[in-house]
Amino acid sequence: MNSTKCLFASLEIACQRPSVGKLVGGLLLCLLTACSSLLPEGKGFIESPWNSYTEAEQVFKQIVPYQTTIADLKLLKLDPLSNPNVTILNYSDVLRRFLPSSSINTEDLDAGVQECIKALSSCQGYEIDHRVTQRKRYGNFLADFFNFKRKVDIVGWRFNAVLLIKNNLVIYKLTGGQPSIHEHEESMNPLGPFQGSGESGVLGR
Repeated sequence: MNSTKCLFASLEIACQRPSVGKLVGGLLLCLLTACSSLLPEGKGFIESPWNSYTEAEQVFKQIVPYQTTIADLKLLKLDPLSNPNVTILNYSDVLRRFLPSSSINTEDLDAGVQECIKALSSCQGYEIDHRVTQRKRYGNFLADFFNFKRKVDIVGWRFNAVLLIKNNLVIYKLTGGQPSIHEHEESMNPLGPFQGSGESGVLGR
């Protein structure tokens, strides 16, 4: 008999006592049905002007190489000083991104990237990487509460982009990402709340 079955067997024995049976039975019924809504939820994100992948995509559609300026980017809330999703890439960062190995020929790169590389330190980049995820635990409340079995549903989206800027003018744009993220995590702990306690004891010696 595994640990989860042992837990339910113990509760079943307790229910045989008339004075405790109704209380335990009612509690067990609640935990097995409605109380799954009591499982914790979490949301991870960096503050951003966009509420969805589509919103971010629409903003970047307004950026046109050789037309959009740094001043225009600020109006689009793409200022690294105020938007925590924007990272400044210096010339070395640009080289590492577009020329990660000597086997890549510069002539094979986009014209805007070539121009940026030739401009040396006169060119810099903006990297945007924004991810929003929401984690929701689901399944059996008792198994989750006592850490025997835990299931997590993860949903969200991710948008990323690279802009290359020379003399305050955008000369290259690349966008991508995941419009929809849907992942599942599942962990099993046969010892439940005691999982890892033996290891901690050994490490603490």
